[in-house]
Order: sequence, then structure tokens, then C-alpha cells
Amino acid sequence: MKGKLLLIALLCSHFIYAQYDNAGSYITAIGEQYRIIQKEMWEYTSAASHGKSAKTVEKKRLELVQTTYEAKGKVMRMKDFKGNTTYRDSVVAFLDMYYHVIKEDYGKIVNMEEIAERSYDNMEAYMMAKEEANNKLNDASEMLIQVEKDFAAEFDVELMSGEEDELSRKMGIASEVYDYYNKLYLIFFKGYIADKYLSEAITNQDVNAIEQNRQSLSSSAAEGLEKLKDIKAYNGDNTVAEALKQMLDFYQKEADEMVEHITNYFIKAENFQTIKKSFDAKKEKDRTQADVDQFNNAVNESNAAGQKYNETNQEMFNTKNKLIENWNKSVEKFLDKHVPK
Repeated sequence: MKGKLLLIALLCSHFIYAQYDNAGSYITAIGEQYRIIQKEMWEYTSAASHGKSAKTVEKKRLELVQTTYEAKGKVMRMKDFKGNTTYRDSVVAFLDMYYHVIKEDYGKIVNMEEIAERSYDNMEAYMMAKEEANNKLNDASEMLIQVEKDFAAEFDVELMSGEEDELSRKMGIASEVYDYYNKLYLIFFKGYIADKYLSEAITNQDVNAIEQNRQSLSSSAAEGLEKLKDIKAYNGDNTVAEALKQMLDFYQKEADEMVEHITNYFIKAENFQTIKKSFDAKKEKDRTQADVDQFNNAVNESNAAGQKYNETNQEMFNTKNKLIENWNKSVEKFLDKHVPK
């Protein structure tokens, strides 16, 4: 065991203190460190994209934090190349930024994920935080590519394309796919959360809250449908947008037509209870025909409203479940199809 540890120590020492007479080998030695990070970042992104468990994804993030920290230390201890420190120091700065983004920014994003679905504002903040973190990494990667090109040009080295370019291509595609999906998801979520609040008001039989949230849902659905008109298909694939349109169309119908039957039942039921209380308070000999007619009419209206309520409630429940399942399946298939593996 001690022999293996000594061998590892000697290898690391050679990497750090080696003298590079050839600029190409110097680029390869340094570039190898940040390309390891890029490869692990892709594995992390891919795991999140293709439905891996949250536990698996978080494990990969923590592994990436440790790998980045170790790579930064190795490059920091390398010597300059013929007095040029720009390339080495730029890679160190890149790895340092990567380390802090993956550790801190993405760490906060993981925590934000727990509360993101509580409100639209929380979800929007969560999505913006992810976008900002990704932009930091993309900007840093582009800067580093240019620094590497400048160093290669200075020392007359021809850079070879290959696995690294393929990895960059995959990450670029994944970024485009998620930019497209995130726009649709925010539209979806705004309607979804408005419907959730409406459902809570219905459960509480709060007529005022029902009306307030009904208007909010109607507005969110109309706004979403309008935004959807300006979003084109992704590489000819319009499946997620179509699933979203179906969802928003139903939310519009629910808010503008169906909720009226729910509210009407609560009003009729409350009216019946008021009339019944007054009716029961009178002795039978004191009840007039008008009292009896009013009571019977209230019973009939309440029963009719109750039947319509049950029918509407069942339709809302079944249709929403079907449409949300369709949305989830469409998203899953879309990401699986367009995010490279």
C-alpha cells in the first residue's frame, strides 16, 4: 500500500515540477486538467438531463467540486513556460471560478430547488440563478479557449481538435435545449401554480378566494397562450409547446367556464342552510305555504347545483391529471431526444 502511495506522489511531483521544452506538451499537460473538469461537468449535466435521481446528481456535483479543487492545486504549482505565465494563470483563474460556481452557486441552487415550487416568484428566481451560473461557466470557458489559442499562436503550436471539441459541442447543444425548455416551463409553471391556489380555495370553500384565484388563472393562461405564439419549434419539434398549449387551453376553460359551477354550488348550499335554519326554527303549525315552497325550492336548487358541482369537479380532476401526465411525458421524451448522451 505504501509503495502505491509513493508512486502516486512521484507522479504528481513530476507533473508539477517537470520542465517543458515543448509548448505543445505544456498545453497538453495543463489542458488535461481543465478538460477533466469539463468532462465531469458534462457527466453532471447529462445525469440531470436524463432523469437520474437527485441523490445521484448531487453526488456527481460534490465529486466535481473535489476534482476541480485538486486540478486547480496541480496547475497552480506548475512552472511557467519560458517566462510566460498567462496561460497557466488563466487556467488557475478558470478552475478557481469553476470551483466556486459548482460549490457555492450550484449549492445554493440545490437549496433553492426545495422551495422553488411554492410560488412563481421562487421558481423564477431558481431558474434565473441556474441561468446566471451557467452563463458564468460558459463565459469563462470561452475566455479560456481564446487564451489557449493565443498561447499556441505565440509559440507556434497547432491545436488539435477531437474529443474536446465533441464535448464542447454536446454541452452547447444541451445549453440550447434547456434555454428553449426553460422558457416553456416558466409559462407552464405560472399556470400550474395559479391553478394550485385555485384548488386550495375550492377545498376551503372560500368563494372570495375562488374568484380572486379564478381571475389570476384566467390571466396567466391568456398571457401564456400569447407568449406561446412567439416561441418556434425546436429543430422542428413542437411536442412540448403543443402539450403546453393544451394545458393552457384547459386552464382558460376551467377559469372562464367551469369554476362558475363550483362557486354556484357553494352559494346555493349556503343559501339552503340559511333557509333551512329559518325553516327549522318555526313550528310546523306556524309554517306557511310560502315557507314550504321556499324550502323545497332551495332543496332542489342545492341538489341540482351539487350534481353539476360533482360532474364539473370530476371533469376538472380527470382532465388535469391527463394533461399534466401528457406534459411530463412530452418533456421527458423531448429532453431524451435532444440532449446528447
